This record gives sequence, C-alpha cells and structure tokens, in this order.
Amino acid sequence: MNGTASTASVAASKLGDLLATLALNNQWDDIELTAQSLANDLRVTDVDQQTALGKTLLPSTLTNLLKGAIDGAPIPAAPQKQAVVELLRAGANLCRDHDDNRSNLLEAGFPQQVVALLEGYAESVVPNESEPLPLSTPDLKIVKTAIGVLLNISFGYEPVKTRLISLEAAFTILKLSIAIYPPGCWLRPQKPVINGEPVEATGVDAEVWSLRTGLSQWAWRTISEFGEDEDGNSRCLFTPDALPYLVRSLHTFTPPYPTLPTSLSPELIQTLIQVDFDTLEECAGLVESLSMDVEDVRLSLARGLAFPAEHGGVACLSDMLTFVDKGNYPPYWAENPDERAAREKGLDRCKAAVIKSTVELAGEEKNIDVLWDDSDPEKPGGEFVFKMVQWIRQHKSLQETNRDDLIICATLSLGNLVRRDAHAAAIVNPPVALMPDLATLLEPETDIKVKHGVIGLLKHLSQTQSNRTILGNAGIMQKLATCQIWSEKADVVEIVQVAAIGVAKHMCNSNAENAIALVLPGPDQPPSSTALAQILSLVRRSDSVAIKSEGTRVLVNAVKSLWSSDASSNDPAWPERRKEATAQLVTPVCAAALAQLIGRSRKYPILINEGVVALSLLSTHTSGGLVVLDALLNPLPTETPPHGGPLSQPISAGPSTDSPAIGMPRRALDMLVSSLRNADGRTPVEVRGNICALLGRLGRQGVVPESRVHDVGAMKLSTKEWVEEAAGEEGPIGGAARKTLEAWA
Repeated sequence: MNGTASTASVAASKLGDLLATLALNNQWDDIELTAQSLANDLRVTDVDQQTALGKTLLPSTLTNLLKGAIDGAPIPAAPQKQAVVELLRAGANLCRDHDDNRSNLLEAGFPQQVVALLEGYAESVVPNESEPLPLSTPDLKIVKTAIGVLLNISFGYEPVKTRLISLEAAFTILKLSIAIYPPGCWLRPQKPVINGEPVEATGVDAEVWSLRTGLSQWAWRTISEFGEDEDGNSRCLFTPDALPYLVRSLHTFTPPYPTLPTSLSPELIQTLIQVDFDTLEECAGLVESLSMDVEDVRLSLARGLAFPAEHGGVACLSDMLTFVDKGNYPPYWAENPDERAAREKGLDRCKAAVIKSTVELAGEEKNIDVLWDDSDPEKPGGEFVFKMVQWIRQHKSLQETNRDDLIICATLSLGNLVRRDAHAAAIVNPPVALMPDLATLLEPETDIKVKHGVIGLLKHLSQTQSNRTILGNAGIMQKLATCQIWSEKADVVEIVQVAAIGVAKHMCNSNAENAIALVLPGPDQPPSSTALAQILSLVRRSDSVAIKSEGTRVLVNAVKSLWSSDASSNDPAWPERRKEATAQLVTPVCAAALAQLIGRSRKYPILINEGVVALSLLSTHTSGGLVVLDALLNPLPTETPPHGGPLSQPISAGPSTDSPAIGMPRRALDMLVSSLRNADGRTPVEVRGNICALLGRLGRQGVVPESRVHDVGAMKLSTKEWVEEAAGEEGPIGGAARKTLEAWA
C-alpha cells in the first residue's frame, strides 16, 4: 500500500474512532481536519484505494457523522459547519467514478442523509421571495458541496438516481438553487450575511457570488442527470409545486432593466449574465416539458390565473404571459458582442417554449371552463381570453408590430378554447367580434406559422353553423383564396393546407352564399384563382389522401348547398349568381374529382356516398348528365402515397386515408358496382339506395344526349345484374332498385 493509501486508511479509521466518542467529546475540529485529509487523499485517482475503503465501515461512518452534525436541527450549528463540508467532500470523492462505492454509500444511507441536510436548508425558502436566501458563506459551501455529492453519487448510476428521485431530491435542489441564486439578483444591491443575519455592506464579496453561481450550475447539472434514465429517455421530476420557482427566472428578462453595478468586476459580471441566461433556458425548457407531459401542471397553471394562492402567491401563468409579451434582450448583453447573437436566439427559443406551454394548457379539455370566464363584462371571456384577443387586435398589422409570436400564441390558444359552440359564437359576435382582425392577418406575405394559427382558429370557428355567415361576410373565403395557402410554394406545409380546406368545407356546409364565394371569382380575380379552382388544383397535384379527399368534400358541400338553396335571398342578383355558380360546378373537372373520391374510398362508404350524392345533384343540371356519365366511365388516375410512406391523417369525421394503391378500381363505376353488390356487407342501405338513384337518373331517357346512348347502355350492362339482385331485396334498397329499373325501361 502506497503512502497516500495508507494516509487515507488512517484518516478513515480515525473518523470511526471520533464517531465512537462523538457523544462524549464533540470533537468537531478533529473531525474537520481528519475528513479534510481523507477527502484530499481521495482526490488522487486510485481505484484500488477507493475499493478498499468502500468495503470498510467508512460509508456508514460518514453517514452517521453527518447525522451527528445536524443532531435534529434544521441545519448544522456553527461549530459543525466546516466539518460537514469536509465530510461531504470525502463522500463525493469516495464514489467518484466508482459504482461499487456508490452502492455502498447508498446502502449506508449517505445520499439520503445528504438530501435530509438540503431539506433543512430548503425549509426557509419562500416561493415568492425575490431576494436571495440569506445564507452565510459556510452555509453556501455546505449546500453547494452537498449538491456536488448528489451529482457525483448519481452520475450514470440508476439505483441512486431512483432513490433520490423517490425522495424528491430534484425539487429540493431546484428550490435551493433558485432561492440562493434568483436570476438577476446581482443587479440589485445586496447585504452580506453574518451568522445568518444580513448586515450593512462594506464591499463586494466575490467569493459569495462565486459560490452562488457555482451552486446554480451544479444544481442544473444534477437535475439534468436525474432527468435521464439509463436508456437516455427523459423522465418527469417535478409536480406543480415547482412552477413558482421555474417562472421566477422569467422576471429577469422583462423590463425595466437595472443598470450594471459598478462594484463588480467585468469578468464576474459576464459570469453572472451567463448563469442568468443558462437558468432561463433550463427553466423555460422545464415549463414546456411539464406542460406537455403532466396534466396536473396544465390544470394548476390555469387555476393559478384567477387564484394566485394556487402557487403560494406567485401568479405563474400571468408571469409567463408577461414574459411572452414584454420579455426582451437586456441592454447589457450588447457589451459582449461575441455572446449576444447566441443569447438572443436562446431567448427567442425560451419564448417559444413558454408559448408552447400556454397553447398546451389551453388545449387541456378540463381547462376550458377554467380559462373561459364570463363573469366580467369588461373582459369578455375572462382574463386569458381577453389577453389573447387583445394581442390579435393590437398586433394584426404585423408589418408594423412584428409580433408574430403573440399572434401565434393567441390564435392557437383561442383555437383550443373555442371547441364549444357557445365559445366559438362569442368570438365572432360583439363585443369581441374578432373576424375583421383575423381576416387582416390572411395576407400572402404573412408568415406560415401565423397562417397556421389563424387558419386553425378559423377552422374551429367555422364548425359552428351560426358562425358561417359571419365568416362569409368578413370575406374569409376570399382571403383564403388570395393568401396563397393553396399555392404550390405552400405544399411543404400540408397541415396548414388541410386546415384551410377544412375552413372552406365547413363554411360551405348548408351555406349557399359561402359556396358562391368559393366558386365565383371576386373583383379583379381571374377564374383560375378562385378558392375552388385552387383547391382542385391542389387535389390533382398532391399525393396526400387527406388533401385529395378533404379537398373534394369542399366541392361536395358546395354542390349540396347550391342545389338545395332557394330564392329567399333579398339580393335581386341572387338567382343569376346562383345560376352562374352552379354552371361552374357542372364541369368535367368537378365531376372527375367526385368520381375519384368514389374510386379511392373503398373502405369508407360515407365518402362514396358523398361523391354519389354530389354527382346525382350535378346530373340534374341541363348539361349535367353527360358530364357525370363521362366521369363514371373514364379511367381513374393511379394514385399512390408519397415515397411509399405513411398516409396523412384526415382532419375531420369520415376517414379518408384508404390507400388508393390497394384495390383501386379502374373506373368509378366499378366502385359503384362493388358497393351495390355489397359482398362484404359493409355498404349501408342508404348508400346502395343513392347509387341506385344515380344510375336510374343517368339511364332515364333525355338525361344523356341520344348520341351517347351506347355509353348509357354500357353503364346499364355493367350494373343491371346487381340492380336486379337488389330489387329482389326487402325494404328501402329493394324499392330504390326497382325505381332504377323503371327509369331504365
């Protein structure tokens, strides 16, 4: 055994002797010096020495000496403090890069005792206290070293991490870290602490700031270590209790900004600025992940908006919204140009994280009634809704305000909250009446992320039937047509294109005026740029089944609305406008789109039915019979998913993700035959009846020109067997089939 190993063994043995006589002699000075010698010896990498000492009573000795130092008090008394630091150092170095000793210390209860030590200091932490926790230099050293112990003993070692997580050590560390070093606290005058009491400052203690910043850095490293399991997967460490501590860092980056203290060195100031920034990134990231993963966090944040007592007096969600609204780059960042750009991007990321958290909690179903509050007529919808509406109203002129972030947050959040008809109606009607503001945002130059939020909100609003006329009067259909969301350059953002299709689809449902706006060009608008023309163009070039099917369903709704509308409009031009619009729908392009919807929807009879009904209506037009017959008889294009990858999901009721490459019929008529035959028993009677009605209509004399009688005969020949078979059935399908045969006679 070398000299160092021998010295360490002697020190370890002496610590055991001092523990045995602790109750009699209370020799804390000797314990301090002995533990210091041992800790220093263990700093030298000597695995054999570590292994040998770990097998002795040393782990138990260190644990019991720590217990003795506290002796039932919240924190160690003054005579024991230096000894505690050295005992902690000895434990940390004993298990450094040594899993066996980590296990030995865990079995002895050493890390558990370290957590108990930190909990004693954390007892005095107040969630909403903005001043640093008044601790003396020896106490700061204890806390910092204790956190270092937990980092060393848990690093890459799952058994210790699991035990510490069960003791909520991460929360204790978080509380102490934020309390001891509240970000930005150095910008305010501080009073040093002697014997636990603040005294008048006589100068700047660089050692204290070094301890506080170092402690913060170690704390975040330890929390990060706890937050990842042995397979590299992240895990949740915190409950809603952590929120007041996490949002405190946001205050530092919200005006007003103090001037830099002249009493600190430039080097120290740069360190403090960096620690503030690092803490902000850690806290914002945790707020985001907790909001995404923990329902209780989402619920707690929402409750706390009206009841700050939820978080011990800290208005967490209000602070988050203030940070998103007012947070900015501190002017003193400009003094370090090398770091400034990176920090500015980092702060933008932190804002994005808080925005994501806000949107997520607004999307929590249980929060709708919490965040929506009609009790104050001065703030329709309540504090949260009012704030979101104000952001949209104040920043709709984005070229002037450049606050895309606020618009994104507000539109996505409101979109989550208006899933109920009453709330959706409240947004579009006075006193809120937000439609003109939303329409203003739908410009070609608007960033796609903003369009995503606005269109997503409009999609929810358009699902409420009473809103559709208001959306139409606000020119939303025309705005969709001119904002270029369906242009080829926007094809990379399919999710937004599909949402915009959803808006048009809902707006045209049982609303002829909106259907006319979809079909007819506006002033100075070429026919090729109408909303319908753009949607059908997108349908033709897209490989997405969601776009193809949902885009065609817009056409279905337009046909239904225009064919079922009456002349009750007060507009004298209404009959002519309706006539013009219907003429624009009775075209080979529209009929082909409907036929393709039928052809690709083998698994989804509801979509086949929509196509059949729309084609039946088209066939009632003077020139519609021939157009529909051609669409049914013409070969269907081959459609395949892009790159053989997964198909896009539908955005609304009625699945539309059937793979068209599997069992795709050659013609739409073949799909009608298959559905009428109903070999698999999946086609509802209503759908089969509608197919019979369409076939009967097309086979009726005079519907298709005499010059095409051969094609009508081919259609009858292809379907007659199954129509006759259906005619023999009981119930509605039998009656429908018999009517078809009568029409053909």
